[in-house]
Amino acid sequence: MTDDHATPPSAERAVARLLGLLELEEVETDLFRSQSTDEGWIRVYGGQVVAQALMAASRTVEAPDAPLRLCHSLHSYFIRPGDPKLPIVYKVERDRDGASFTTRRVIAIQKGRPIFNMAASFQLPEDGLEHAVAPPSDVPHPDTLQSDADWTRENAEQAPEPWRSIWLKRERPLDTRPTEPDSIEEFFNPKKRPPQQRHWIRLAAPLTAGQAADPVLQRCLFAYASDMTLLDTCLAPHAISWANPALQSASLDHAIWFNQTPDMTQWHLFDQDSPMACGGRGMNRAIVHDIGGRPVACVMQEGLIRYRP
Repeated sequence: MTDDHATPPSAERAVARLLGLLELEEVETDLFRSQSTDEGWIRVYGGQVVAQALMAASRTVEAPDAPLRLCHSLHSYFIRPGDPKLPIVYKVERDRDGASFTTRRVIAIQKGRPIFNMAASFQLPEDGLEHAVAPPSDVPHPDTLQSDADWTRENAEQAPEPWRSIWLKRERPLDTRPTEPDSIEEFFNPKKRPPQQRHWIRLAAPLTAGQAADPVLQRCLFAYASDMTLLDTCLAPHAISWANPALQSASLDHAIWFNQTPDMTQWHLFDQDSPMACGGRGMNRAIVHDIGGRPVACVMQEGLIRYRP
């Protein structure tokens, strides 16, 4: 991470907790147990489950005498809400170990029932044809933007409960900066706008040199971040805040295609749009570039947006 500001202790604690969530305990062959973190969430944050499932799958992809096979794509479904007070068990199925590709399936279990499943594909490093869409050129630099953490602290006293308490207490492992931030009034009472938004995202505190050089960890950290802002995009043209109590929202499925290994200690631009919504569901997608304009990943998600005034 660029050393352009001092890292607050709260950010260091939050990142340490996130890294702890990715330290899975192997309780049996291809069976892993993770801890959750009860920070006031009603259900387990979806990005946490995706990241832990990816870590579990990656732990079964052995490469003792060969180049490391890294996840190039994953496809997942959220089946039931996870309980943030309980650990999650991840069961990995080894579907195939081929000459170039490895395929794994993961089921996340709580209270004896599946809450999530994922299929992931891993590939040996390989050269090939390359092209990529250019990043948008009209985006403010993240150093000129306010972080969500600072915004919530400044506006907490004007927010109703439970948001006031949540904003004052929650320690964030991600530094998230919208390119077009809302006012406190717009947050709770938004106006209709196009289904597009952009966020700069990085870890809120540095990693050690060893952690930063770990491509598996970096992809899991990206997976954690990839669920943070997507769902808001499909609400924009309907002038509904995700904090609206009449809205029932949740991630339904989530897919990531990795083009490169991200460095989550550096800024990444999530260029997001929503091509459609229907049937109480909204489709969201993001093309992600790093601060140098390198394409890192594509993300797609369908979310529940059931509105009952």
